[in-house]
Formats: sequence, structure tokens, C-alpha cells
Amino acid sequence: MTEISASLVKELRERTGMGMMDCKQALLETNGDITQAIKGIKKI
Repeated sequence: MTEISASLVKELRERTGMGMMDCKQALLETNGDITQAIKGIKKI
């Protein structure tokens, strides 16, 4: 399992406007890949 840092969650939140837990889950599902997490969030 990839360790997701608070700074990574914060960056994703700032870029997407999504909630903290949604961002953390998206990062967990993409093994910390912020680009893939953003693509996944945009599909929602």
C-alpha cells in the first residue's frame, strides 16, 4: 500500500475542489499518482 502524504492530498484538493476523504481515496486507488487521480475525479 502506498503512503499518501497530507501535502499530496492538499494539492489534489486545491486542484479539484473535492473533499479531503474523496481526494485521499482517489490517491489510494491510483497509488499516489495525482494525474490519474485527477482523471478519475473528473469522470465523477
